[in-house]
Amino acid sequence: MAFAIEEINRDPALLPNITLGYRLYDNCVNLAVALQAATALISGEDDSVTDYSCTGTPPVLAIVGDPSSTHSIAISRILGLFRVPMVSYYATCSCLSNRKEFPSFFRTIPSDAFQVKAMVQILRHYGWTWVGVIASDDDYGQSAIKSFIEEVNKFGCIGFSETLPRVHSKPRVLQIMQIIKRSSVRVIVVFSTGAYFVPLVEEIVFQNITNRQWIASEGWSGSAVIRSEENFHSFGGTMGIAIHRGEIPGLKEFLLQVHPVSDPKNNFVNLFWESLFDCKFVNLKNLNSSNNGSKICTGYEDIDSTETSYSDVSDLRGSYNVYKAVYALAHSLHNLMSCEPGKGPFQNNSCADVTTVQPWQLLHYLARVNFTTHYGDRVSFDENGDALAIYDVINWQRANDGSVKTVTIGLYDESAPAGQQLTLNEDKIFWNFEHNSPPRSVCSESCQPGTRKATRKGEPLCCFDCVPCAEGEISNHTDSTECFRCPPDYWSNPSRDQCVLKEIEFLSYEEIMGISLTTVSVFGAFISAGVLSVFIYYRNTPVVRANNSELSFLLLLSLILCFLCSLLFIGQPLHLTCMLRHVVFGISFVLCISCILVKTIVVIMAFRATLPDNNVMKWFGAAQQRGTVFVFTVIQALICIIWLSTASPVPFKNTQHQNSKIIFECNIGSITGFSFLLGYIGLLASVCFVLAFLARNLPDNFNEAKFITFSMLIFCAVWIAFIPAYVSSPGKYSDAVEIFAILASSFGLLIAIFTPKCYIILLHPEKNSKKALMGKSSRNK
Repeated sequence: MAFAIEEINRDPALLPNITLGYRLYDNCVNLAVALQAATALISGEDDSVTDYSCTGTPPVLAIVGDPSSTHSIAISRILGLFRVPMVSYYATCSCLSNRKEFPSFFRTIPSDAFQVKAMVQILRHYGWTWVGVIASDDDYGQSAIKSFIEEVNKFGCIGFSETLPRVHSKPRVLQIMQIIKRSSVRVIVVFSTGAYFVPLVEEIVFQNITNRQWIASEGWSGSAVIRSEENFHSFGGTMGIAIHRGEIPGLKEFLLQVHPVSDPKNNFVNLFWESLFDCKFVNLKNLNSSNNGSKICTGYEDIDSTETSYSDVSDLRGSYNVYKAVYALAHSLHNLMSCEPGKGPFQNNSCADVTTVQPWQLLHYLARVNFTTHYGDRVSFDENGDALAIYDVINWQRANDGSVKTVTIGLYDESAPAGQQLTLNEDKIFWNFEHNSPPRSVCSESCQPGTRKATRKGEPLCCFDCVPCAEGEISNHTDSTECFRCPPDYWSNPSRDQCVLKEIEFLSYEEIMGISLTTVSVFGAFISAGVLSVFIYYRNTPVVRANNSELSFLLLLSLILCFLCSLLFIGQPLHLTCMLRHVVFGISFVLCISCILVKTIVVIMAFRATLPDNNVMKWFGAAQQRGTVFVFTVIQALICIIWLSTASPVPFKNTQHQNSKIIFECNIGSITGFSFLLGYIGLLASVCFVLAFLARNLPDNFNEAKFITFSMLIFCAVWIAFIPAYVSSPGKYSDAVEIFAILASSFGLLIAIFTPKCYIILLHPEKNSKKALMGKSSRNK
């Protein structure tokens, strides 16, 4: 402050013909002393009062200080009553930005509101969403912690929030220690001055607490007491918010001009000198006359040869704020003097008289001051009296000599464009963790795509479990709070992070089951065709003629159709195949069963025709047999026509039966129509079975009724078992069940009816004669 004022007084361009004076007070880190000093300054109690009219220039026009937020709050309330400007260089409490409560308060250090923003930017940058916070029990700490918690809750969670005792309390410090040790938090933010934080630091070092990333407020980020070699194991790598560093040309030379004085009211220099050179003054008044073995101070020791924090101007932060505060007042007073008469800001456009200037007049110009320092930093105040928010981000690192130094690793500039306020030089950062890498501090790791966050009961929102999305639902971004259902034709992939087209399922010719069923169907058709060829070739033999060759040919043709109709159930359903599959199936089987039924009737009729005076066969000859088969088949055809005309089967994408697939099937359209089709086949088969069963004991030359009985037994058993199997089979398996029923019943008819005949025709031709058949009949009789 003294250097800045002397520099201003030497500057001919700033405040010409005006000499600034100053008076310094020590607040002794005590609110009462600070208030006493402030009242002394504004009342001029040290001066003799000669003018009781309260006119003229006040004792002081402005105050630089106090560095403490708590002191500044109390002092500013008093100074605000008189509109005396107060410019603090270190009070950061955001509460001081309230212009209604503190109308004359200004500061050259940013508000804690901006410090909090800078810290939050760092937390966001490294993804630290699970943090602890500790604050001192004063206005500075409590105001900052309140703002900090509000900002962090927008993107993360507070693991714990603790307050440092104002008066050292061992139990309270140990309590905070236990909370730190138990918590999974790896990043801890501390808003405090060094004095309040030291007891906890000592306990942390004593208990060897490591693996914590400390974020320091500007109140202790530069503390030389905490930043020591003994504490580096626990606090190395601390990242801190620091007042923006500046340069003051000529300050070091000014500081080195100090020399001991004999003024009894100012013995600080002498005490400093004794401490610096480890000596004692013996010839100065009010000082110890005995040196107790120490060397005697002469006052001419070479201070230039010393390297101490006193003369170290390489890291000016708080001092730079003092420098800016003095210059802000000087520029304000200069602007006040530069007012042109008739263009002033006061009543009737008047200007202030420099000889009688009042604090409230200077306050007007101070609020509008705007200049640039020698270092190139712009100084101005916003509407709340706050300075431009610029912070240095520092990192505690070990120097080559083993000491601990602060290294500037970044900058926070509130005036920069959004998203660019924080800049960090990652290569310069020291991390006190394994592999020199930043820690992870999250209560729960991020939920990857395919999962959603499920909060834990009774825990903060940052503590959650990652629950996989259900089938048919996805989440395609990190930390999704819910899963989204896929559109109807889509389904979630195995990782649940994409909706993919559902697999279309139908009984295909390309899969093993489709190939197997196709092979069996074609094989059955070839066998039936082979048997038909044998019967045609041996059509004039007794065995073929005795078994009604015409009906046998028609039966074999219908069996070929039965085998081939199963192919309509394989492949992608089309509108045509959906209509044909059940129509061809229904008509083919009715034709087949009709032939068997007529053969059964013929067997019975033939047996009755052998009785005396019975001429029934003339009423059921070949024409009647063909007509009967035709009528039975036409009835089934009519059922199919009515079914197709009222509710035709159509291709249908079934998404209800199996969510992950689209079952491409044929919707039968009308259950009634399908039931009539199957019911009619079942009716004919039942009648045929009953008649064949009744005729099973006829003589051997008419024993085809036994084989028909057995074939109908197989047929009915297959189709009775088909119904529950068809209903319970999902998707393509229902088609496979129906094909199996068609093939099984067809093979049953083919084998049961035609195997005995083919056996005689091909393997025992000697039995395929009229004599053999008649002989067998005679033996039976």
